Amino acid sequence: MQRRYFIRNSSILLTAMGIGGSKAIAQLLDEPAWKITMLTDTAGYFTERGGTILFLLTKEGYVVADSQFPDTAQHLIDELKRKKAQPFRLLINTHHHGDHSGGNIAFKGLTQQVLAHENAKFNQEFVAKERKTEDKQLYPNQTYTDTWCEKIGKDEVCLHYFGAGHTNGDSLVHFVKQNIVHLGDLFFNRRHPHVDKNAGASLTSWITVLDKAQATFGTKARYVCGHAAPGFDVQVKPDELKMFGDYLGRVLNFTESEIRAGKTVEEIVKATALPGEKIWVLPDGLERPLRAAYRELTEPKN
Repeated sequence: MQRRYFIRNSSILLTAMGIGGSKAIAQLLDEPAWKITMLTDTAGYFTERGGTILFLLTKEGYVVADSQFPDTAQHLIDELKRKKAQPFRLLINTHHHGDHSGGNIAFKGLTQQVLAHENAKFNQEFVAKERKTEDKQLYPNQTYTDTWCEKIGKDEVCLHYFGAGHTNGDSLVHFVKQNIVHLGDLFFNRRHPHVDKNAGASLTSWITVLDKAQATFGTKARYVCGHAAPGFDVQVKPDELKMFGDYLGRVLNFTESEIRAGKTVEEIVKATALPGEKIWVLPDGLERPLRAAYRELTEPKN
């Protein structure tokens, strides 16, 4: 049975924002500012702004996968401390993007171990130097290449890297005892995905990564993804991994056919729907994977 914990804004804040009337305030207070959803007695996820955070309570302390932004990470930290006063044993980043690692800084002094794939650490450092935000970072101090596993209390946490996808440093985080997998941004539920070609993303490899994930973790695992379209959940059914891989294939096939027809990238990205697509049908955002597919299909292979 899932248990939900809601934290709401105060009426003082709403009044300060100019939202008057007790009825209007009551309606807004009925909507949570952020939310914790428990999947088991010891594992759950947090949503507010940015990528979904998955967490696990062990006898050695909390394991947290992803951190959103500094302010939202602090909301999670405060709420977990209220739930059970335990140390933070391990912070994991599924990849380097700021909506998944920007909140790392809120864990400074709270955890001694920050873990990510070696490419994710490189990407985070590179982007921070480029944007001159190095002072706002807490970088991973431990990395891995293919697989990392550690017993934490009576639990086991494993990270897997199956190749380039959304970036070249995406980890799948497996809470083994609970059989819960954080997909990070390797799955966008009904949203058109961001494909970070500058950070080594590959649509072709991404499809293979999803196949490997399904083969590795199977149909009994519970999957959580980084982002979902309005009205959809960040919890993902096992068979939806194949559905998302098929969608990525249709992005590549459509782009390739348009290139063969002599269309330019600017003409291709004007498309608002993929032929025959019935699931990933949002009218906005398709330009992102189409541009990435064009680059992938036209740039020289290394």
